[in-house]
Amino acid sequence: MAGWFGRFPASVESREDTYLLDPQWRGLSVKVRAGRALEVKVYRGSPGLLEVAGRARGRIESWQKWSLPFSPPRQDGVGPVGWTPVRKWSFPFSPPRQDGVGPVGWTPVRKRRRISQFPPASGQIVARAPGPGGEPRCEVELTEVRTRGQDWWTLGFEATGPADLLRSALEATAALVFAQALPGGVEPGQDESRSYAEWLGQWPGRKTDA
Repeated sequence: MAGWFGRFPASVESREDTYLLDPQWRGLSVKVRAGRALEVKVYRGSPGLLEVAGRARGRIESWQKWSLPFSPPRQDGVGPVGWTPVRKWSFPFSPPRQDGVGPVGWTPVRKRRRISQFPPASGQIVARAPGPGGEPRCEVELTEVRTRGQDWWTLGFEATGPADLLRSALEATAALVFAQALPGGVEPGQDESRSYAEWLGQWPGRKTDA
């Protein structure tokens, strides 16, 4: 997989994210990103499907994200700098243990991420390593994942910019990325198209809320 994605310039980073899976709320994703930020995402619906014929097919999802810098509480009981207590949602949390096991209800996921950016240039989609934001673009992330003692690959597309340009950016980027078939002739389909929280929550033995 890394060789297949190596056609494009990319930045590489490793980190561990911890996802809240119990309790679960439909349409809500909560995680602690690399132990430094609390991220909350709210599902805003699906504008349809994205398909590259003979290569891949998946559901496009729209999410709204809030990212809050996080640091552990101080020993004197004073909260982290910049934080003001607000009683809105309550997420049981304690820092990850030294043995790598997450606190009750939270699941740690180790990631090695390869990220390539595809901004439009003169009407064409071109690949480059991620740089400063602020312009319409689609980022593609190939990630090696390890969680619950198992190794996986994930491939994600994320478009940002003016709403009327998002779908065309996704379509053009997907066509470029899947111009070369995945190793082994794998063709990901709609059943494999889901968020991290949904994927982790649907593992055998996980309970889900109706």
